[in-house]
Amino acid sequence: MASLANPSSADSSAAALDRSASDHDALIAELAAAGRAAQRVLAAMPDAKKADALMLAAQALRSDASTILEANAKDISAGQSNGLSSAMLDRLRLDEDRLEGVAAALESVAQLDDPVGQIIDTSERPNGLRLSRIRVPIGLIGIIYESRPNVTADAAALSVRAGNACLLRGGSEAVHSNHAIHAALVRGLSEGGVPAAAVQLMPTQDREAVGAMLKAAGLIDMIIPRGGKGLVARVQADARVPVLAHLDGICHTYVHAAADQQMAHEIVLNAKMRRTGICGAMETLLIDSKFSDAAGLVAALIEAGCEVRGDGRTCALDSRVVQANDNDWDTEYLEAVVSVAVVDTIEEALAHIARHSSSHTDAIVTADDDAAERFLNEVDSAIVMLNASSQFADGGEFGLGAEIGIATGRLHARGPVALEGLTTYKWQVRGTGQARP
Repeated sequence: MASLANPSSADSSAAALDRSASDHDALIAELAAAGRAAQRVLAAMPDAKKADALMLAAQALRSDASTILEANAKDISAGQSNGLSSAMLDRLRLDEDRLEGVAAALESVAQLDDPVGQIIDTSERPNGLRLSRIRVPIGLIGIIYESRPNVTADAAALSVRAGNACLLRGGSEAVHSNHAIHAALVRGLSEGGVPAAAVQLMPTQDREAVGAMLKAAGLIDMIIPRGGKGLVARVQADARVPVLAHLDGICHTYVHAAADQQMAHEIVLNAKMRRTGICGAMETLLIDSKFSDAAGLVAALIEAGCEVRGDGRTCALDSRVVQANDNDWDTEYLEAVVSVAVVDTIEEALAHIARHSSSHTDAIVTADDDAAERFLNEVDSAIVMLNASSQFADGGEFGLGAEIGIATGRLHARGPVALEGLTTYKWQVRGTGQARP
């Protein structure tokens, strides 16, 4: 097994490809064995060495920028030919600024405190046993994602920084971009002493290989899906490995009666229109009937190029509003479409969110402190905001360096999952010869 700790990336990929079409279970077993061996090496690396390796990976991304952008152009061209939506194309597209942002995110992760080895708490028992809970890596993490090539770098950086190996399976629409980014990352990380197999990219786009990943209990320690509802639903339904995920990003903004008019306009337009294809984009706007400029808010969205689908009271505000149907309140549009409802009280807003929110991100705009605290306390979502755009629902914006995804469940981690979310803990018990009676 020692020979798998730092295999040649090209050799291991070629061997894996030879079997990928005929034996997906064997493929995953081989990749997992290499990843787990690499993880043991990585877990023993000093903090500074892991950080330096990530800085070298960021430099490698910059030096390979032209190659990566050329690969991305191939994916964009293929996506346009295959009829990808504008939202999907936006997620897929890289340019010099976005690629620089990816490299900068790696450097940000490198500069974060290493969670591994942190002491969560300590106690001493009456019999003299001293107990500590210590953060440790999870192990080998499988990450299945669509469209966003930046996830290749973000996932690798966060995994390595937290002492985990990762097995990446990107979507076919970003295959050229993912391979180019992965090649640069592995070169930089290897230069810094991180085993190449600590960050592996699945060498096949065959869907059956994903099925083999999902069944790999005991080989893969956790699966994180990042993509559309269909992908996440399949992972959650089929996985025999623990899953950390969110299904939809049905995010609400409630403009309360006491909201500042200018603030409400700026937040609502940003929450919907800054980037419509991200999971933190506002999909439903709730407007209090006593807000001073409900009609102006609706008109501003329409004039910004957004289709507004509203209830009867919203339709009465502007003739350009399309009548909403029951499905609209439960739809993650990921494009320039928004559902709008007029409510009479904060109780109505809270009830609507409780029925239709996906527990991702919900926000209130108000100058009323009592209403703000009630909303923050009663809305049961992973992220709840006051007087801020839901587009801030992002690990980088939260000071986490980057994120591997947003978790909306109730176990292990919620909200942006970054370094701490990629660790677990173990108990250390120190005695002086105690024997249990």
